[in-house]
Amino acid sequence: MPPKRKSTPRSPEHGALGDAIRLSRERLGLSQEELSATSDIHLTHIGGLERGVRNPSYATLVRLARALSIEPGALVSLADELREQAKRAPA
Repeated sequence: MPPKRKSTPRSPEHGALGDAIRLSRERLGLSQEELSATSDIHLTHIGGLERGVRNPSYATLVRLARALSIEPGALVSLADELREQAKRAPA
């Protein structure tokens, strides 16, 4: 039996970054498989990043941003906006 996947983000920041990656990917109409091929990042790593359970290196962030046709700073800014929205949302 394979090990159970982590589903709880490491932190609110990791969760927001994962949401930003997923949102950016979906806006382009890309699957995780297509993003994996374009960014040369393994599919399971992409999934972990989107769930917020993996901690990306700077190089990984740059490769993801390039594959998503945005600047790395824009990806991080989107994550910050999503984190702030989540903090303001009623529980």
